[in-house]
Amino acid sequence: MTEQTATSRPVPVTELAPEALAAFAAEQRAAYDALLTRSLRLDLTRGKPAPAQLDLSEELLSLPRGHADAGGTDTRNYGGLQGIAEIREIFGELLGVPASQLVAGGNSSLTMMHDTLVHLLLHGGVDSPRPWAQEEKVTFICPVPGYDRHFALLESYGIDMVTVPMGEHGPDAEAVAALAASDPSIRGMWVVPTYANPTGAVTTQEVAARLAAMETAAPDFKIFWDNAYALHHLTADEAKSADILSLCSSAGHPHRAVMFASTSKISFAGAGVAFLAASPENVEWYLKHLSKASIGPDKVNQLRHAQFFGSAQGVREHMVRHRGVIAPKFAEVERILTERLGGLGVATWTRPSGGYFVSLDVLDGTASRVVELAKAAGVALTPAGSSFPRGDDPDDRNIRLAPTFPVLAEVTEAMDAVATCVLLAAAERVQGGA
Repeated sequence: MTEQTATSRPVPVTELAPEALAAFAAEQRAAYDALLTRSLRLDLTRGKPAPAQLDLSEELLSLPRGHADAGGTDTRNYGGLQGIAEIREIFGELLGVPASQLVAGGNSSLTMMHDTLVHLLLHGGVDSPRPWAQEEKVTFICPVPGYDRHFALLESYGIDMVTVPMGEHGPDAEAVAALAASDPSIRGMWVVPTYANPTGAVTTQEVAARLAAMETAAPDFKIFWDNAYALHHLTADEAKSADILSLCSSAGHPHRAVMFASTSKISFAGAGVAFLAASPENVEWYLKHLSKASIGPDKVNQLRHAQFFGSAQGVREHMVRHRGVIAPKFAEVERILTERLGGLGVATWTRPSGGYFVSLDVLDGTASRVVELAKAAGVALTPAGSSFPRGDDPDDRNIRLAPTFPVLAEVTEAMDAVATCVLLAAAERVQGGA
């Protein structure tokens, strides 16, 4: 029996004596070889709702009842660029913003983020001296680990990216403030404030207040506040999102924050309702530019959602049912990582109380190897480095795990396989002396 499998407290792999390390490595290679014989076909790559979650909203397919909204408008026709009042009132309450400052759009909040960014590049914002595209350079601050689609959007328009650490209480606010104050090319930043992708961190009111009040070299600095997981709680202790719009207004920067959210993981991922919230002037600015591309959103879909949920409380109760589907999967991830990797010094991971992901940090220099081993064993993982701009994790340590889509038994199989791959990659790394 090797040192790490003794009944006493496990010995970290990096501290094993040479003979014990060799035995440990042989055990992990044998376990991995056995894994290869199982012909697994498992996928932990994207944070998609499971079919059982989508089934919770099946009634949407028989709605709406009638076609007039509360004001009597025929939702089948043109118009209503800001979205129907009923759905904005429901989600205004949930997001903590006045319905008048909320735009209800199509199914994708990412589309709203894209359009906001493009309008800033082409036209400038309400507080911009000129369009961003006329600046010599545009830079965004990106907390890491972060959301790969945010980074891909910036990269597609040639926008530079600088990183700051994403901590337990949100982005490193002092690092953000120092960067934003010193470089006028820095025009904005991303924040996933509640149950961040992928760490599950919740940005505190104090951190949000610092971001809202900080002095910036650019007069029109923007916080893209992507509140995608605001309602996706995994426990009964539901985190409340910081009130970024009020904080920015109170700090004298009312146009700084633009909030985004959607029902994509609440109702149907491909047929939900997206939202944008901002200052009244920013909302007017957004709608002015949107009017050149649209005569109105899918108001029939907005009406069916308003009827389905009924109220903000209806959404909250619906999300409790979601929690019942996915919380056991997150518990299984935690159980397996703790039982297989705990005490061995080869990995740390987050224990989120909401959201869709677990962020796994393995030994430096081994994340790519873990993903490679998992792929060969039939377990698809998000590519190492995906949570960093341009896919470049300088330490090659972070892996994003997405356990929501597979059924529970598949989560168990996949995570057991991932643990085996982490252990083998660690053994290889330590034996190699790198």
